[in-house]
Amino acid sequence: MSDTLPDRAVRAFEAHDAFERDGDGFAVTTTTFDGRVTAEPTDDPAIYYTLAVRAPTLQAATADEVGEALVEGWFDTYELRLEDAPTAVRGDLELDEQRVVAEGDEAVAVFGFEQGNADRAPDVVKAVAEYVEGTYMEGIVPGYEYVPPVSEMLSRARQSGGDGGGGGPMPL
Repeated sequence: MSDTLPDRAVRAFEAHDAFERDGDGFAVTTTTFDGRVTAEPTDDPAIYYTLAVRAPTLQAATADEVGEALVEGWFDTYELRLEDAPTAVRGDLELDEQRVVAEGDEAVAVFGFEQGNADRAPDVVKAVAEYVEGTYMEGIVPGYEYVPPVSEMLSRARQSGGDGGGGGPMPL
């Protein structure tokens, strides 16, 4: 976040337990994937937030070779599923920017929106970042050997689902 960022936005993210300062932005600490938010002032009282969540592509998440058709289909499906990210937020969230791009071995989901209430913005960002991670895990393709961090996430899901706590089956 830049020096021109309103103090109210900095205070809101610093006060929220799901974020820690990361250079000119804030890192989401409640997800395994790298979620990072930056903010810019606008001409009106609202602030423009950009959240980027970096997750491994299907090929990068597996120890096995994945066919090109499956890789493309997985990416397309992931992108389509993330169109519903605003539903993770209580109230209305209108996105000005939403895209998923491949950058090397990463699928980078980017969301941009204006928010007038700086105190609400951290909750919005956290909900969207967690939605991205949950959506990714729902798209895991069975039958492959996964590598960290996805293998670790799958292990945690199996453990929490099998601890008698009524977690149900592991999402796939």
